[in-house]
Amino acid sequence: MAPQKQTQPVYVLGVGMTKFIKPRGKVDYPELGFEAGIKALLDAHINYDDVDQGVACYCYGDSTCGQRVFYQFGMTGIPIYNVNNNCSTGSTGLFMGRNMIAHGAADCVLVVGFEKMFPGSLQTFFQDRANPTGTSGLVMKETRGVTKAPGAAQMFGNAGREHMEKYGSQPQDFAEIARINHAHSKNNPYSQFQDEYTLDQILQSPMIHSPLTKLQCCPTSDGAAAAVLVSQAFLDARPHLKSQAILIAGQCLATDSPNLFNRSAIELVGYSMSERAAKAAVQEANVSPQDVKVCELHDCFSANEMVTIEALGLAPKGKAHELVRAGGITYGPACKVVINPSGGLISKGHPLGATGLAQCAELVWHMRGWANNRSVKDTTVALQHNLGLGGAVVCTVYKRADGSAARDVSDEEVARLTGLGYNPATQAKGFTRAQVDAVRSKKARSEWALQDTEEKVEARF
Repeated sequence: MAPQKQTQPVYVLGVGMTKFIKPRGKVDYPELGFEAGIKALLDAHINYDDVDQGVACYCYGDSTCGQRVFYQFGMTGIPIYNVNNNCSTGSTGLFMGRNMIAHGAADCVLVVGFEKMFPGSLQTFFQDRANPTGTSGLVMKETRGVTKAPGAAQMFGNAGREHMEKYGSQPQDFAEIARINHAHSKNNPYSQFQDEYTLDQILQSPMIHSPLTKLQCCPTSDGAAAAVLVSQAFLDARPHLKSQAILIAGQCLATDSPNLFNRSAIELVGYSMSERAAKAAVQEANVSPQDVKVCELHDCFSANEMVTIEALGLAPKGKAHELVRAGGITYGPACKVVINPSGGLISKGHPLGATGLAQCAELVWHMRGWANNRSVKDTTVALQHNLGLGGAVVCTVYKRADGSAARDVSDEEVARLTGLGYNPATQAKGFTRAQVDAVRSKKARSEWALQDTEEKVEARF
C-alpha cells in the first residue's frame, strides 16, 4: 500500500479532553464538546477565528450535533463535518483534518470528538434495516456459534480463543493485559476507573465470554476530546509555539480486505486492516515498529490488545503473549514498549467518538514531555491504533517537530507555559470565564448558541 502523497507537514498544536465518566445522562454532549474544544484552543494559544474547518466526531446523536457544539465557539461560517465511523470515529476525524491541511485546503482545523452513551453493552440502534456488521455476525455464527453474551465480547473473545488454540496463550495472559491497563490508569487523571487489581481479581471477576472476564472489557462512557491541527505555514507564523507542536509523521486509515471473511476469528476483528494501516503509517514516518516506545492501542477487550500487538509489528505473529509474560508492555527493566500508559479503553473508558482524540492527546503529552508521571525514557516515536468494526482502523505515528527524544517537563514549567496554572497531562482541571472569552470568536459569536453551557461546565470543575 503506497503511503499517501503528502504535500506539507501537519502538526498537532493543541489538545484537550474531559474526564471520562459513567454514562448516567447527567452531562449532555454540548457541554462535553465545549469543554474539550475550549481546552484544545487554550492549549494551542489560538482563537476560534483562526480555525478554517471543523470536524465533529460522534456515533450516537442526530445529524449536525457537531454544529451544536462548534457554534458555541463561534459562528464564523466555516465548513463543519459530522463523522461517524464506529469506534474509530475520533481518529477518522483526525485523518480528515490532516488530509485537509496536507493538501492545502486549510491551515488550521479543530477536531472535536464527543459521546453521550447509554449504560450497558452496545446495542444496535436501528432494528428495521440491515446491521452493518451482519455479514461478520454470520461468519461468527457459522464458525463459533452465538451465545447470550454481548456481541462485541463474543467477537473479540473468539479472537482470544483462536490465539490460545493457535499459539498457546493462556487465560492469565489476557488477564495480565487488563491488570497492566488498570495499573496504568492510576496515573491518568482523566480515566473513568483508577483502581488497581491483582491478576486473581481480574481472573475471578464475572465471566463475560471466555477468556474475557468483566475486568477485561472496556466500559461504556461519556466524554470528549479535541485536537487543533495546523500547517507548517501556520506554525512558522508562531515560532514561540514550535516546542509544543507534535508532528503527525505517518498516518493511514484502512478498511477490511476479503480476509475479514476467511473464517478466522482473529481476522473477523480486523487483524488485516490493522496490519495494513500500521505498515503504511510507520513506512510514511520512516520508522520501524521497534522504534516505538509508547503506544496507545485500541484495547476494547484484552483479546484485541493481544492480537493487535502482532498486527502492529510490536511482536512477531503468535508471540504477543511471550512479550506480555516477559513484562515487555509495561514500565520496568524488561520494557520493550509501554502500551496504553493512559489505562487504555479498558480502564480509561471508551466514549466512541472521543476515543481516538483522547489517544492523540495522551501521545501528544508524552511527546512534549508533559506526561511526567507516566513518561517513557528516550521516546522519539509514539504510535496510535484506533479500530472500529464494520470496519475502519486508523494508525498514526507521532514525532517531535525537531526529531529529538521527549524530555520530562515539570508541572510548574508546564503551568507557566500554558498559562493555565496547572499541567493538563497530570491534572484534570478546568478554565476560567476569561480564558473562555479569550478563545471564543471575536468576530462572530452568539450567546444564544452558548446558552448556559459555560456555567454548567464551570460548575463541574
